[in-house]
Amino acid sequence: MSAPRLVVATGNAHKLGEFRQLLPGLPLASLADFPPMPEVIEDAPDFAGNAVLKARAAHAHTGEPCLADDSGIEVAALDWAPGVRSARYVEGSDRDRLEALLAATADATDRRARFTAVIAVAGLPDDAPLPPGAWRQDGCVCTRGVVEGELTRAPRGADGFGYDPIFALPDGRTTAELATDEKHAVSHRGRAARAIEPLLRQIFG
Repeated sequence: MSAPRLVVATGNAHKLGEFRQLLPGLPLASLADFPPMPEVIEDAPDFAGNAVLKARAAHAHTGEPCLADDSGIEVAALDWAPGVRSARYVEGSDRDRLEALLAATADATDRRARFTAVIAVAGLPDDAPLPPGAWRQDGCVCTRGVVEGELTRAPRGADGFGYDPIFALPDGRTTAELATDEKHAVSHRGRAARAIEPLLRQIFG
């Protein structure tokens, strides 16, 4: 009998590598280890719903416990949009979306923004004890991570991806100006991962 492992619901090696940094020592695999999986339509109204959709679909496809996440940026001046549409805010590249968000908020004096991530894990035992702050949703265990900040007026920093160059932390640095270990320590995804980590280590060692 093979040792238990946790499948990260992605075929992207970069994403798998990020979770290996966030959850060091856990036996993580990815969808690249399985036959191709149909695309999941992420049409839920919130991050938790989309994470659950992806985790459940990957669990059904692989037959193994699966972790999925959904995340995005929320901006006060846009009534906390783009939210779940962050990756689809406009067509094109990350840079196109970043510049579109800056253009949409060019006249805004309220620059408050936040990054939110929800992790959902499907296929865990029904009696698995919930860590603090975790909840069950449609057969998954979920955790949330949020980091508060504000939008800059122009991009800064060469690291990170997505909206990192225009999201400033309280210390003034954007998340694209942080070293990788610094970013993981404060990021929304890092916070969600640390919230569920005790349960995962109990199950997967």
